Amino acid sequence: MPLSRIGLVLDDAINRRSVVYLRNKGWRPRTIGFTGYGSVQSLHVLGRVVMSDPDTPVDDDVTPVGPINLAAEAQRGWRSFFSAQVGFLPVVVRAGEQVVRTTTDRGGYIDVMVRHHGLPPGWHEVTIESRAAEPVTARVLVVDPDVRAGIVSDIDDTIMVTMLPRALIAAWNTFVRHTSARKAVPGMSDLYHTVLADHPTAPVFYLSTGAWNVVPTLRDFMRKHRFPDGPMLMTDWGPTNTGLFRSGIEHKRTQLRNLMITFPQIRWLLVGDDGQHDPMIYDEVAREHPRHVAAIAIRELSPAEQVLSHGTTEAIEEPNPLRNANAEHGVPTVKGKDGHALAESLPDVLVARRQEGLAEEATRSDG
Repeated sequence: MPLSRIGLVLDDAINRRSVVYLRNKGWRPRTIGFTGYGSVQSLHVLGRVVMSDPDTPVDDDVTPVGPINLAAEAQRGWRSFFSAQVGFLPVVVRAGEQVVRTTTDRGGYIDVMVRHHGLPPGWHEVTIESRAAEPVTARVLVVDPDVRAGIVSDIDDTIMVTMLPRALIAAWNTFVRHTSARKAVPGMSDLYHTVLADHPTAPVFYLSTGAWNVVPTLRDFMRKHRFPDGPMLMTDWGPTNTGLFRSGIEHKRTQLRNLMITFPQIRWLLVGDDGQHDPMIYDEVAREHPRHVAAIAIRELSPAEQVLSHGTTEAIEEPNPLRNANAEHGVPTVKGKDGHALAESLPDVLVARRQEGLAEEATRSDG
């Protein structure tokens, strides 16, 4: 039996025993609604069902008020990470005019595509009803079909720096829940708000290889540092049919392509850093879909940050200069050490790309 299959079987067995043990301790299924997104035609509703102590607060996505209890916060972080997911549980999703019946996957996740929901553009709430759990609401963003610009942003090392080795960031995000323990990259929030000033209806998506468990912590950080609100596209950890760990690179590729399929009219500003594989991933996407990428903005890590990210002082990889998206398809790439540096050249690039897009639309209309 392949090692990945052994890991998958072992993971399922441990989780089943955990669910039974916690149920006997009085715990019950609890549904967590994640921020979903979609168009006026279809909607992604996201969530997860885990076993929960009835005595814990219902809303984990609330910033504590008053003095912070370090022990309580650490306990909340521990529980959010080592959760027992409830797989294959019947679920009912109510979104606008539609009611969809489904089940959670083996990891307890809910990812439902709701078509013909009838919701107008803007933020809405949908209801998720899981068997033996209290109904919950989840926020969803319906993007206006007239929107022509959007932002996709990485999180770790792009908008947030912990100055820890990459291998420890997951544990840090889980156990250390205080937003003051993380530093925002200077100027990145201002950069996004500058772009939104010219495109006020542009959606902002945060695409990360981090786990869904840390979303409440990241939400706190983003609220504190004034980052625009938007759906988070995270991933799950653990074994799969093809390996002991999920591929972060493939996760980002898949989510970017899904966004381009869902919103074919949008040109995206792709923002990442050179500490991992963002330059390569964004270059590939721009080469495959040049009409859907307005520009690429890469934050250049300092030598110390590069060491913490992957062990050397140099960027982990550079796009092949002979196969560059800018050279082949005219997708511009700007680089800088922070948001302030990127802002020096990015606005002009976006204006030029917007004019190109308008000209292309006019040409297609005339044709």
